[in-house]
Amino acid sequence: MNIGETLLKLLNDSGFAAFFMAGGWRNLVMIAISCVLLYLGIVKKFEPLLLVGIAFGCLLTNLPGAGLYNDALWQEFMNPDSANYHSYGAILREGGLLDFFYIGVKTSIYPCLIFMGVGAMTDFGPLLANPKSLLLGAAAQLGVFVAFIGAVLLGFDGFEAASIGIIGGADGPTAIFLTTKLAPHLLGAIAVAAYSYMALIPLIQPPIMRLMTTKKQREVKMEQAREVSKTEKIIFPIVVTIFVSLLLPSTAPLIGCLMLGNLAKETGVTDRLSDTMQNALMNIVTILLSTSVGATMVGSNFLTLNTLKIIVLGVVAFGISTAGGLLGGVAMYKITKGKVNPLIGSAGVSAVPMAARVAQMEGQKANPSNFLLMHAMGPNVAGVIGSAIAAGFLLAVFG
Repeated sequence: MNIGETLLKLLNDSGFAAFFMAGGWRNLVMIAISCVLLYLGIVKKFEPLLLVGIAFGCLLTNLPGAGLYNDALWQEFMNPDSANYHSYGAILREGGLLDFFYIGVKTSIYPCLIFMGVGAMTDFGPLLANPKSLLLGAAAQLGVFVAFIGAVLLGFDGFEAASIGIIGGADGPTAIFLTTKLAPHLLGAIAVAAYSYMALIPLIQPPIMRLMTTKKQREVKMEQAREVSKTEKIIFPIVVTIFVSLLLPSTAPLIGCLMLGNLAKETGVTDRLSDTMQNALMNIVTILLSTSVGATMVGSNFLTLNTLKIIVLGVVAFGISTAGGLLGGVAMYKITKGKVNPLIGSAGVSAVPMAARVAQMEGQKANPSNFLLMHAMGPNVAGVIGSAIAAGFLLAVFG
């Protein structure tokens, strides 16, 4: 073989040549999309800890010939007629690096470990000080079910609609947990939509908050909440785990890990474990989770009309969830004769603590002496529990 033939063979075997083959343009488009997502994560700081990993995973999976993620193997894994149905044997034998990472997503290990870290960083004191916050967290799940109905009307089946609807809970790990079980082929689009809109909460929520409340309502100053005892904080995660897991067994992995992390934080005798959950474990799992979710953004799966529908339904779900929480807040304002600022209802979505901060900022714009942050944290942490319960309900129905 002469030098010319050798060079020609190297060129034909390279990833560059694959761009000119059938479907190769999809890889180019997805690489461009991954660069846009990297820009949003790095420059615009849209959920950078997750979006950067998702974007780079998308970049890696769309490099022709690299073999880092093999969608065909996962198609066989999900095909009941395949010899490899629900068997990791072929993936372990033939899979690439990102296939191995993705096993942690498919088995729900990563979302549950993320919830453990979230629990270790969460203070349920504001919720315990004002148990009515649970109602606002429940009201803010309205977008989940409205988006579910909208997805069905747009032609998605029940499994896909349930996965799309959970975007309204504003909880990325929960969205990933549910989607991997019900509609894994939509994972990339749903994850990108969920985390992108979570980052845009400071832009999405304020117009809705001003539209649905009066200036007088936004000016309301709330009384300081009572101090919650250490005993209450220790008993709470144990009681919630038992009650919610018995009510909806399918949500036990998420709720159990969330409350285990919180218990480690509150006991006072497991500080080293709590610190590991909050920092080292959380960081390692975030890297693996984000990169493997990005790997599912293969051009043939992502560049479809359904992706556009998911993006639209996602922002609708966020908006309606915010509206649902505000409706609950307005109702409490009227029932308590003006003692509750309805803005805290917008924090009922699960984006902790961003949604609570937005409520605080809007409250201070109306009344500079207003301090709503701790009051808004009650509905905010209630939203974490609420989104997990909503996912458990949908999984019980469709799983």
